[in-house]
Amino acid sequence: MTLAVKPLAALAFPALLAAAAPLGAAEIWVTNEKDDTISVIDIATLEVVRTIATGERPRGITFSKDFSRVYVCASDSDTVQVLDAATGEVLHELPSGEDPEQFVLHPNDRHLYIANEDDAVTTVVDTETRKVVAQINVGIEPEGMAVSPDGKIAITTSETTNMAHWIDAETQQLFANTLVDSRPRHAEFTAGGSALWVSSEIGGTITVFDTATQAETGKITFEVKGVHPDRVQPVGFAFTDDEKTAFVALGPSNHVAVVNAETLEVEDYILVGRRVWHMAFSPDKSLLFTTNGVSGDVTVIDTAQRQALKSIKVGRFPWGAALRP
Repeated sequence: MTLAVKPLAALAFPALLAAAAPLGAAEIWVTNEKDDTISVIDIATLEVVRTIATGERPRGITFSKDFSRVYVCASDSDTVQVLDAATGEVLHELPSGEDPEQFVLHPNDRHLYIANEDDAVTTVVDTETRKVVAQINVGIEPEGMAVSPDGKIAITTSETTNMAHWIDAETQQLFANTLVDSRPRHAEFTAGGSALWVSSEIGGTITVFDTATQAETGKITFEVKGVHPDRVQPVGFAFTDDEKTAFVALGPSNHVAVVNAETLEVEDYILVGRRVWHMAFSPDKSLLFTTNGVSGDVTVIDTAQRQALKSIKVGRFPWGAALRP
């Protein structure tokens, strides 16, 4: 399904921005691959208020449950850095295996599951003891990571093997492997945990699985008017709280798709910056922030109006994004 992109009327911009910008000190933290930095965006002002130095090529980023610590995959430094969220200072580093790219923190707030792209393994690190508790062989070039809401299942996607690998989070053993389309990138469970979504960058799809059976239950395809299909590459995505809608970054197509998560139909496309990769919501999910690698900026989207409001300049090649409420 192809829909025209909604134009953003210049005269309506100030009113839309004022209405959408929430009050408070919430922030979006953005990793910049080429600058070895994090740009911190104040959600109230939609401006960069801090720039924090990191290790080499920061990509994945996530916070502890209390948001006092931030974990950063410093991929080319072969480590996960742990930063004090208040000061931006590096507290310590965690062993991660080679080339950590993405990770996910278990609901227990202790075990970090890390995809090691060069090693074809998933490394599990205890963030309290700072020791590796397991290394699980997966497919070639692992990238995406997810953990089910109940903490029982971890997922690793492997870009070259084109699989989602299902890991028992209690035994740290693989129990299933499921095929997806070419070059899977991101994985996410629905909030209830009944379904798993996996995006395939080169395949141009999102595959939906039933968590209980690991069976494929649906597939989402994309078609952006005026954009060659080879450039429509789904990567990061995120669900609204009611799980009725998913926003999907479509890479070098420079668009975000709006998907009906119940029917798996694409309802809209939103034009953003160049090579849109990952995203993060504001606390009330009225705003969505997308990282646009090639244009070196973050697009702010009004999720209700499905319109781009503003571009915020950050560092070179922004990659990951995470909310600090």
